[in-house]
Amino acid sequence: QVQLVESGGGLVQAGGSLRLSCAASGRTFSRYAMGWFRQAPGKEREFVAGISRSGVSTSYADSVKGRFSISTDNAKNTVYLRMNSLKSEDTGVYYCAAVRSNYDMPKTQIGEYDNWGQGTQVTVSS
Repeated sequence: QVQLVESGGGLVQAGGSLRLSCAASGRTFSRYAMGWFRQAPGKEREFVAGISRSGVSTSYADSVKGRFSISTDNAKNTVYLRMNSLKSEDTGVYYCAAVRSNYDMPKTQIGEYDNWGQGTQVTVSS
């Protein structure tokens, strides 16, 4: 198990940028596939981006491709989500997730993850 703590959310105008961070506890961070999900008011939690445990492979939801970028810094046990060209529909609570993985592949399904952060609010004003 790992403890995940997100930060970096806030209020931004449409077209702006934010970078979310997720700090993970533990000494085996490099064995975990990591992901970002989001949940808008009244909607189900949805996949945003995922990264394999090596950081080599990534996967993105169609709605954020070309605008968002996920990356990891194993030395800091941290995963980032860089969000550019933000739109009002990107508003929601963003959650970091982790799962220990034997395979170097990103994971895109909520049910594949067993560690979750508390979430950080992102609000994009139009």
